[in-house]
Amino acid sequence: MDVAQILQEMKIGDAPDSCSVLAALNCIHERFEVEEDPERRASILEETAELLSHAPLDWLFPEVNADLRGQYLGLVNSFTHFAALPVCDTDSGTLPAKSYEDIPAKAQAVSAVLLALSVQIQKALDDQNTPSIRSLVRTLAPTFCIFSITHLQEQPWTNSPSRKNSLELLTSVVGLTGSRSVQELLSGKADEDQKGVLGPVLDTLQPELTKESWKRNQAVKHVFSWVLVQVRRPSLSDYLEKVFPPSLLISDDYRTENKVLGVHCLHHIVRNVPAADLMQFNRAQVLYHALFNHLHTSEAALIQVVLPCLLDLLSIIEKPPVYSSLPHKTNRFDDVLRHILTYMEMEHKLDLRRVYAKNLVLFIERMGIVIIRHLKRLERVIVGYLEVSDAPEEKARLSILDALQKTLQIAWPRMERKMDSLAKSLLRFLVDVSSESLPNQLKEQLMTRASHCLLLLDHCSKGRLQILLRELDSSCVSEPVLKCIQKVTAAPLCQ
Repeated sequence: MDVAQILQEMKIGDAPDSCSVLAALNCIHERFEVEEDPERRASILEETAELLSHAPLDWLFPEVNADLRGQYLGLVNSFTHFAALPVCDTDSGTLPAKSYEDIPAKAQAVSAVLLALSVQIQKALDDQNTPSIRSLVRTLAPTFCIFSITHLQEQPWTNSPSRKNSLELLTSVVGLTGSRSVQELLSGKADEDQKGVLGPVLDTLQPELTKESWKRNQAVKHVFSWVLVQVRRPSLSDYLEKVFPPSLLISDDYRTENKVLGVHCLHHIVRNVPAADLMQFNRAQVLYHALFNHLHTSEAALIQVVLPCLLDLLSIIEKPPVYSSLPHKTNRFDDVLRHILTYMEMEHKLDLRRVYAKNLVLFIERMGIVIIRHLKRLERVIVGYLEVSDAPEEKARLSILDALQKTLQIAWPRMERKMDSLAKSLLRFLVDVSSESLPNQLKEQLMTRASHCLLLLDHCSKGRLQILLRELDSSCVSEPVLKCIQKVTAAPLCQ
C-alpha cells in the first residue's frame, strides 16, 4: 500500500499524490485533537502507524528543518497525552485502580505509532546519518523516554503487554541516540562530549514536580525516581539543582510510601554527588534535619531507608569519629545513635526491632572506638534484644549478635567491666535457643555467633570468663549449650 492510498483512506488532503509530510502531519494532528470519540482516536493512531511504516524515507524526512521537527514533536506530544493518566485532585495523590483501566490499551496504541516512527528514523540514520536526522532524534528522544518510562514500571496503569511495548520503545530510543545503555542515554558520553537527555527530561517534568502539582499525576514521581537512580557520579552533580528540591518535596509528604520514595531519591543523591556540592548552599544541613525528623516514625519501611541515608550523610557533614582530633567532643553521629538506642529500648514491634538491629551494626562500624560513649545504653539494648525471639527468621537477634561482636572488637578496652552482665545474657540466650523450636541450621547459626561473642568477651576479660565457665556444673547444662561453652574453655588462656 503506497502513501497516496493510505492518505486517501485517512481522508487527508485534496490531492494525496502531492501531499507533503508536513501537511499530512498537521492534518493528522488537527483531526486527532478535535476528535472526542476514544475509539475513533485509536483508529487514527492505527492509521498513522500504518502510514509511518509504509511511507518512503524521502517523503517522511525530505528536509528536516525546525518546522518539520516541531510538527513531529507536536504530533508525538498529542499522541502521548492521549495515554496520559487522569488528573488526581485528591490530597492523597492516588486514584482507584479502576480509574486507569483504559490506560494500558491506549499506551499500546501510542507505542505502536512511536515504534513505527523510531524504526523509520533508524533506517534514515543507517542510510544518511545527517545532522538534520540526528537533530530530529534529539528533539523526540526526551518525549519518547518519558512516555516509555511512564508505562514501563509495574503500576495500576500498566499491564504486561503495555510494559513490553514500552520497553521496546525505550530500547529503540537508546539505539537511535547511539547509546550503549539507558544510563548513557540519560547521562551522555563523557569521552565524546555528548550530552544525554536527562536535562530535557527533567525540564519537561519540572512543571509537574512543584508543591502544588506533583500529586496531580501519580506517574510523575515514579518517572522522576526511575530516571534519577539511573544517573550516577560524576554526571548527576550537573543536575543537582533540578533533582534535589523535588526529592526533598516528595520525602516531606504525609504518606509513608511517598516518604520512602523521596528518601530513596535523596540517598541516591548523597551517594552520587560530591560532598562539596552537597555542603554548598546549606543543602546537607537541610537534608540532615529532614531525615532526622523521619526518625520519630513507627513505620519500619521508612526507618529502613532513612538510617542508611543518614549514615552516609553524616560521613559528609561530620568527620568520621574514629579520626576526630577531639574524640571527647560529641557530634551528630552521637545524636543519631543516641536517638536510635532510645527508640530501640522501648520498641516492641518486631519489624522495627529487625530494622534497628540491622542498622545498629553499621553505626557501630562507622563510629569506631567512640562507641564507648554509648556503652551503658548499648549494653541494655543488646541484653534486651537477646531476650526476645523474633522467629521464624530471628533476624533481630542475629543482627544484635553482630552488633555485640563489633562492639567487643572495637571497644575491647572497656568491655571487661561489662563481662558479668553480657556473659549471663549470652548464656541465658544459649539455653533459650537450645530449647526453642527453630530450624536446625538457624539454631546452629545463632549458637555459633553467641559462642564467638563469648570468646571475644573472654579475650576482653583476659581469660577471667574462661575460668568462671570451667566451674559450671555440666550436669545442669544441655548438650548443645555445653558444646558452646567447651569452645570457650578449650581456647588458649588469655594473659
